[in-house]
This record gives sequence, C-alpha cells and structure tokens, in this order.
Amino acid sequence: MFSVTMTNIGEKVVCLVAYHIFFMLFVWSYWKTIFTLPMNPSKEFHLSYSDKESLEREPRGESQQEVLRRAAKDLPIYTRTMSGAIRYCDRCHLVKPDRCHHCSVCDKCILKMDHHCPWVNNCVGFSNYKFFLLFLAYSLLYCLFIAATDLQYFIKFWTNGLPDTQAKFHIMFLFFAAAMFSVSLSSLFGYHCWLVSKNKSTLEVFRAPIFRHRTDKNGFSLGFSKNLRQVFGDEKKYWLLPVFSSLGDGCSFPTCLVNQDPEQASTPGGLNSTSKNENHLFPAKPLRDSQSHLLTDTPSWSEAAAKAEKGKVGMSNPALTMENET
Repeated sequence: MFSVTMTNIGEKVVCLVAYHIFFMLFVWSYWKTIFTLPMNPSKEFHLSYSDKESLEREPRGESQQEVLRRAAKDLPIYTRTMSGAIRYCDRCHLVKPDRCHHCSVCDKCILKMDHHCPWVNNCVGFSNYKFFLLFLAYSLLYCLFIAATDLQYFIKFWTNGLPDTQAKFHIMFLFFAAAMFSVSLSSLFGYHCWLVSKNKSTLEVFRAPIFRHRTDKNGFSLGFSKNLRQVFGDEKKYWLLPVFSSLGDGCSFPTCLVNQDPEQASTPGGLNSTSKNENHLFPAKPLRDSQSHLLTDTPSWSEAAAKAEKGKVGMSNPALTMENET
C-alpha cells in the first residue's frame, strides 16, 4: 500500500528540526509585532500647560506660530509641512518629530510610522518595524518550506500516484495555500526590503518628506549599509532574532543634506553651508549617541570635526514657521 509519509529517518529529522525552527521564529516575531506598543513622542515634544493656554487664547495665524516657535526652538526637528511650516498635531498637542505621523486608528502620534496593519492589529513604526520585517521573512520561509516538502506529493496527486483517500485533497489544499501565501508574502517582503535599503517608510513613499530647503525623497538615506543598521542595529548577532536592536530613539534621525539649507546657521564640526563638498552627510539636528556615529565615521569628516560634533550639546532652529497638521 502506498504511503504519503517519509521513510528515510534522516530526512524526517531534518524536516522536523527545520519546521519547528521556522515555526518558532514565525510565532515569536508575530507575537512581538502584535504586542509591542508603538512608541509615542517624548514629553519634550508636548506643549506645556502654559503654552497650550497661550495657543488657545491666540487667534490662528502668526500669533499662534509665535507661541509654537518658542516651544519648538530647541527640538531636533527638520521636516516641514507642504507650506513650509513645522508639523504640529492639534489632537495630541505636540510638535511632531521627524517621520512621526498621527494614526487615525490608534488616535495618537506614532514615531517613524510606516502604516497601521490590520493583520497584526497594531501600528507598524519605530518600535516594532524590525519585528514586522522578521515576521514577513519567517512567515515566507515557513510557507516556502511547507510548499517544498509537499511538492512531491502534490505531483503524485496529478499523476494519480496517490491512493484514493481524503488525504490527497488535504495535500492539494495545503500546497495551494502555501504557494499562494508565498507569492503574496514575497512581494510584500521584497517591497519592505527595498524600503529599508532606501531608508523610507510606506508613508514617505506616497508623500516624500519636506525639508526646509526642498522636498527630498532620499533625505534620510545614508547608503545601504547604514540604512540597514538603522533598523537592525550594529550587532549582527541580533539581526535575525525578534529582539529590539534598532538605533536611536525614534525622535531624531541622521539626514543626508545634499543641498544645504541657506538659512541653516551652522553645520556640525564647524563646516558652514557654503562648503564646496555638497554631497557629504550631515546631521540636520542633534542626534542621540546611538545614531550620530552613523555620520561621524564617514571619510569626509576630519577627526577634529567628529570630536566637535560629539561634544556638541544642541542646535537651535532659527526663524521657524509653524501650522497645525493632523
């Protein structure tokens, strides 16, 4: 009688081990994607009680902008609205950090928001984007493994090599389900791999970030290697594990300023905006230590400039203009 089970012991062991590894990593990353709370802007971006009162008393226009200008002068922000104003959320009452957006489903501002995913019932952003990528990767490997191990029996189904039992319909359904999920997951995973390589989010693809000097769809891109490290971190041993290892705090990001903002007072390391080397990487605002090293190790920086940037406490934004944005 024909059997649909494996007969080789070695093959059984390999398949069982591989299956459980893929399955555990898939469940682990899926769990982390679902139950990792999205990160919200820190308290320094929220308006104080007095600023809120002043903002409510003032009529809309320049007077409100003056209140917001005082509240945001030392914040590490560089992106703007379409009209060139600082991005402000009148629902959360905060100045939005770069790459932060208000989620209408969660009703809160999410740091480096990519999208709100109904499949995980959670916002995908700075705190769980790595987990989401690993979830896509391991679910794709899981489906491919099932389709590959089921393929030989699927072929026998069409060549009438299987006994006429209900098991052959289960084999056909399993192969089609695994294959279809593999196709859809491969396209989605490939798209997000492209986003990581370009240091973009889904929202930034549809609407490029606007900087003071101009709209720049590649404004946050530092090159493939550094873009990858921003999401997965510096320690490669954690890259394939669903543990948080992304660089930074989600509130400030290194920026590639191809065309320097003529109104920018100064740039790190004493380099002014009229420097002849225009294609170098400069941080637009003060960065946390875990991200600033992505810029200081570039060959265009001198050792003295790197030390000067490391000791730099912060920079203010002159002549800020602001408006409400939900």
